[in-house]
Formats: sequence, structure tokens, C-alpha cells
Amino acid sequence: MELIANLGLGLSTAITPLNLLYCLGGVFLGTLIGVLPGLGPTATIAMLLPITFVLPPVSALIMLAGIYYGSQYGGSTTSILVNLPGEAASVVTTLDGYQMARKGRAGVALATAAIGSFFAGTVATLLLALFAPPLAEVALKFGPADYFSLMVLGLVASIVLAQGSLLHAIGMVLLGLLLGLVGTDVMSGAQRFTFEIPELADGIGFVVVAMGMFGLAEIIRNLEEEGERSVVIAKITNLMPTKEDWKRIIGPILRGTLIGSAVGILPGSGSILGAFAAYSIEKKISKNSAEFGKGAIEGVAAPESANNAGAQTSFIPMLTLGIPSNPVMALMIGAMIIQGIQPGPSVIKEQPALFWGIIVSMWIGNLFLIILNLPLIGLWVRLIMVPYQLLYPAILVFCSIGVFSLNNREFDIYLMGLFGLLGYVFSKLGCEPAPMLLAFILGPLMEKYLRRAMLISRGDPMVFITRPISATLLLLAVLAMCAVLIPAFHKTRQEALRE
Repeated sequence: MELIANLGLGLSTAITPLNLLYCLGGVFLGTLIGVLPGLGPTATIAMLLPITFVLPPVSALIMLAGIYYGSQYGGSTTSILVNLPGEAASVVTTLDGYQMARKGRAGVALATAAIGSFFAGTVATLLLALFAPPLAEVALKFGPADYFSLMVLGLVASIVLAQGSLLHAIGMVLLGLLLGLVGTDVMSGAQRFTFEIPELADGIGFVVVAMGMFGLAEIIRNLEEEGERSVVIAKITNLMPTKEDWKRIIGPILRGTLIGSAVGILPGSGSILGAFAAYSIEKKISKNSAEFGKGAIEGVAAPESANNAGAQTSFIPMLTLGIPSNPVMALMIGAMIIQGIQPGPSVIKEQPALFWGIIVSMWIGNLFLIILNLPLIGLWVRLIMVPYQLLYPAILVFCSIGVFSLNNREFDIYLMGLFGLLGYVFSKLGCEPAPMLLAFILGPLMEKYLRRAMLISRGDPMVFITRPISATLLLLAVLAMCAVLIPAFHKTRQEALRE
């Protein structure tokens, strides 16, 4: 009964005209940036953060959430029609979606992606409503030492799940932690790593870092890789799947939803990991495995369900623990802080209308997306053909205005440019920026909880081991690192023996 009452509170909050408008605007904008390659949700939300200053907290967070899960829908359109994933999590969809389009089944592929996404999003939101409150109750029992250990586990998980070199991921986490130390020490008042630059006395703004590392760096990469785009079909017909198609997609949608929901909670790129895992499993167990890569409808249903489920369950650790599971959630935490809301388990009790309003708005947003996506396919196709050279100047101007409006300082624009160049260099070196941004957000919080724990224990570091919750979390972090390091060490030993 309590759940029904809470959902009723959320519904009354979400269906106000203002919140409905921002929900519709968020999912529409999310679909748009998903369709346009080079405009990811991270960069877009970073650009829009300054706007949230003037919005009511609930409306701002509903809009930002809509942009995130809406982008997962939009990414499938370019994957299917142009063989060009508009969003990273839609990379897997290109394998079979584009082949279906070439066979004249683009409409069925797009409908399958929309149906799978809608079902997965609805189920994942239900899981969020069911499991977030009890998880928040548990989190209220956490002390400073437990929170510190939880954040250590989060950073270790982001290292383990990062793509590419493990050493690169560790280096990016350390860089993020160092950048988080820049500014004035709250305890002593001393300035740290400011190099006598007055503008750095208050630290580096995470909006500046996010816009540079994800926005500007993405622009440079897209300008470098810009090529000719060709849509394989002029007109889309036969949107509804056949009876045989329905038989083939029900299982993949259910399994993709389950996999995506579970993986989305993990720190790192949960929706991306979930999409790849769902596709791999379907390829192994499907009776039509020979068709995969040649236009198998299961190859569209499973990853699209997984990435949308993962996008929405990633809100669970953010809303209940105040721990971001990916860069977008880190920006959502930033938006909450901007609005004067302290992320964490207290949000449910102190801001119930906000918490439940966001959850119910996800159901409404999923309904908007299913209505918007298929009728507007013609518009999305025309937008795909817009040359990127015409898009990036507007993106640059918007980024610059957004950063400047935060503190009215030119210095922030130069700093954003510096991080943009760093982001491009890191991409060339194979270094994923997501662990760095997570560490940058968590670093100051880790320092705060570390100091509190040491003060309470009178300087005894054993407090992190003697507390059961903290010890368990640290043990999980050690096991996660060992799971990655041991195979790499074994492989190195084998190579040395061969030589």
C-alpha cells in the first residue's frame, strides 16, 4: 500500500502541465541527440546544466533524465538506417539492424527497437520503484567509513569495466582524483594545486571538465572522421512485425531487459555492456544463430532492450546512494547539487515528491517516446543528412555560452578548451574518459568521508576493516581487481616463458 501511495504522489507531481512539458521536451531532445551522431547524452546534459539554475528542481531533473533514456531510443534510428550508431550503446544494433534495412525491412527493425525499448524501460522503471526505497533504508545505516569503502568499490568497478587497457583506466582514475583536489582545502583553508591562479581557488567546475572531455573532444573526433552518409531506403513501410517476428523477439526482449537491468546498476558503461552481453547471449542460444550479422531480428530486439533497461536502472545507485554509475549520472548528481539537494539516501524522505515524480515521469516519458519515434522517422532521416560542418559551430557556441554563464569568467572557456584537447589526446591514446569523470566527482566526497572516519576513530585506520559493511565492500573491491589482474599476470608469465 505504501508503494501505491508513493506512486500516487509521483503521478500527481509528474502530470502537472509544467513537468509534462519538460518531460516531453527532454525525451524529444534525447531522441534528437541520439539520432545525430556526435551528440551524446553526456555532452548535451553538460551543456544544459547552466539552464537548470532557473528551473524548478523536479522539472530540471525530469528533463535531464528524459534526455538520457530518450537518447537510447534515438540511437537505434541511425544504426538501422545509416549503419552509423548515434549513441555508443547502439553500436551492436548496427550489426543486424542495417542488414534488415538493406533487405527492405527497415520499418520492422525500427518497430522492434521501439517495442523492445518501451517494454524494457517500463520494467526497469518498475524495478527502480521497487528496489530503490529498501536500498536507501540500508544506506541510511552507512557510516563515513562505509561510504568511503563504497566509493572505492565504485572506482574499482569503473576500472574493471572500462574498455581498453587496465593501466590506462587506473591512470584516468588517478588523474580524476588529482583534479578533484584542486582548490581550497575546507579544513585548513590552504590552496592546493592552484599554481597561484586565483580562478582555481574554488576548484575546477565539473561542467567545464565534462563539456571539454565529452563535448569538444567529440567535436574534434567527428570532424576528423566525418564521411559521406547514405540512407539505404527512401520510404519506410510495413512497420508492424509479423506473427513469426513476434515469436522470435519476445524471448530476446525479456532476456535483454533482465540483462540490461542487472548490468545497468554497475559503475561504468552499463548500457553499453548490457547491449553487448545481450547480443552475445542471443547469438549463442538462438535457433537462428546463423542469421546473426545478416539481418536477424533477435540482433535488434535484445541489445535495444538491454541498453534502455540499463539506462534506467543506472538511476538506482544515483538516487539511493548518491553514487554515479556512469558519467551521465555524475552530471545528474551535479544538477541536484546545483539545486541545493544533497544526493543520497535522504532524498527519498526529504524530497519524496522529487524522487517519486522522477520515477513516474519515466513511465510517461517511455509512452511519449513510443508515440514520437515511429511517426517522426521521416524527420529523423532528414536530420541525419545534415553535414556535421553545419552542426559543430552551433554546438561550440552553445558550450561556450553555457560555461561562461556559470561564473561569468573567460577563464572557464579556456579551461574547457584545454580539457577538450586533453580528451582528444586521450581518445588517440586509447584512454576512456568516463573513469576520470567518475573519479573527479567522487574524489572530494571520498576525501570528506575519509577525514570524518579518521576523526571518529581518533586516527585509527583499522576502522575501515573492523566495520562489517566497510570490510565487505573493500573485500569486493580487492576481489574485483584480482579478477582482472590475475589473468593479465598469468598471460604475461606465459609470454615470458615462450621467449
